Order: sequence, then C-alpha cells, then structure tokens
Amino acid sequence: MNPESITNLEDLITKNYSNITGIVISKNVHLVYEKYFDRYTKDDLVHVASVTKSITSILIGIAIDKGYIKNIEQKVLEFFPDYTIRRGEKYIQLITLKHLLTMTAPYKYKSEPYTKVYSSDDWVKSALDLLGGKNEVGEFNYSTIGTNILSGILSNATGQSVSDFATQNLFKPLGIDAPKPTFIQNKEDYLAFLKDKYVTGWIADPKGVNTAGWGLTLSPRDMIKIGQLYLNGGRWNGKEILSTKWIVDSTMEKSRWRELSYGYLWWILKDGYAALGDGGNIIFISPQKEIVIAIASRFMPRTKDRIELIRSHIMPMFQ
Repeated sequence: MNPESITNLEDLITKNYSNITGIVISKNVHLVYEKYFDRYTKDDLVHVASVTKSITSILIGIAIDKGYIKNIEQKVLEFFPDYTIRRGEKYIQLITLKHLLTMTAPYKYKSEPYTKVYSSDDWVKSALDLLGGKNEVGEFNYSTIGTNILSGILSNATGQSVSDFATQNLFKPLGIDAPKPTFIQNKEDYLAFLKDKYVTGWIADPKGVNTAGWGLTLSPRDMIKIGQLYLNGGRWNGKEILSTKWIVDSTMEKSRWRELSYGYLWWILKDGYAALGDGGNIIFISPQKEIVIAIASRFMPRTKDRIELIRSHIMPMFQ
C-alpha cells in the first residue's frame, strides 16, 4: 500500500463516506492498515447492525460443534416444547433451523412489525407468534425479527444466555471484550441506540435474551478478528474455535435474493463473502487474496455501497 493510494482512499472516505468510523485491513494474517475517522479511536464501539446475524451464525455453528444442537434439520419447535401452536397453523411445524439460517422461513406479515415485537415482554415468543402463516416454506424472506428465534434456540439448547455462551466460546478466545446486555424501553431508546455516536453493549429483551439479528456493538479490531477466524478455517492461536466444516457450509450459496447469494446468515459474493450491516458495516473476506476488511460505520440511511468501495478503491491497492 503506497502512501499516495492511502491518501486518495482517505480523502475519498472523508468526502463520500462520512459515516465511516474506522477501517482495519489484514492480509496474510498481518494487520496492514488501520485508520479511524470522525474522532473515533480503536477503542470505540459501533452498532454493527445486521453483522450481528453473521455472529449468530457462528454461535449456532459452535453449538452444533459442541453437541448442544444436533443439526440444522431440527424443527424449530423442538427447541420450544412449551410453545402452543395456534389453531389453523399449517407451516410452522415444518420450519427448521436451516430455514431460519437461510432466510427461507415464512412469516405472517408484509413488513416487519418492529414496534410490536420490541415493546413486548418476550421478543422470542413474539417472533414465534409471527412465524409460519400462509406462505410456503423455502422462499427467500429476509427477516431481522425472525432471526431472533435463533437467540431462543441458543439459550434453550445450551442452558446459557446468548451473551454468556458467546463470551465463553467466541469473544474471550478471540480477545474481544464481552458486551454487556443493553436494554431499550421504548421507541426513543431504540432510535437513540441507532443514532447516538457512542453506544456499547448488546441489546437484550426484558427477559435478558440478546438479539440475534441486530443490536451488537463491536470495534473494527473486533470485526477483523471475526473475519480472520473464518479465513483461518476456524482456528485462533492454534486452537479450534469453530469447525472448518461450518465455515465452508455457512459461506456456500443456500438461498438467493435477486442476484445475491446467501449462506447461513452470510452474504456470498463473487470475490468472497461478507457480513453486512445497515449503515455500511461490513466484514469482507477474500479467501483467494487472503484479505479481511472490516469497516465500521455510524447509522445513516441510504449509505454508499461498501462493496463498491472495497472492489473499486481498496482491493486494487493489493494487486
């Protein structure tokens, strides 16, 4: 990376990507670039939005590796034996863990009822109540609310809170500070969490169950560790954190939305795969070039495409 290329990249970010807070890049396991913007530092956390989904995928993989979950073909309702199926339900009993991971589960809404779910006392149950409906199983149907059912599955399968399980089996081994539960009481709290400059923790419902589809805060250094773990085939400092099999399976196309491929809560790209979060948060992994790129961003509607930034302005610096 020559100085002129770096200067051009940073000028471009300041001008056209003003909500980026930090970029960290590793190549061949070595940190080769780290830069922070808008008075952020390496220690500041950012709400990574739907990057949380890919972290949840990792936790499901670890739970399967450790035998807490048999396999992804298990029916969702197996994990909720006390849940009462509503009369007339047709498809909910067919839905498996795999359907949740690949965004191919049907729901009883046209647009996600965030306010209804996040004002309830039990977000997992509220999501279960929305699962199923009249649409058939198997069609791509991206859902942040529905992903929260995976939190309930993790909690019930492992007997631990999601945050405790994540801390013990992922964050602590990677040297990531464990995020504490953060609670929101109303719409104002929710909007503040999205828009405040400095936020910390991991959003949890009133029962203390962490969100699976959003709500996690990480630093760019944390994000690069997650990406490097995948590039390393699940190993960290010589120890297996996650099986290579799960990494391969989760980053192969399992469903499709328009021209985009989807694995197990990971987006599959022609030149790698990525965890993508609203506002422009991304962990991009290129196995071919052995590069991991982590970009953290404050929430901003209609942000410029980070994949385009990576392909057009970052990756050419490594030719």
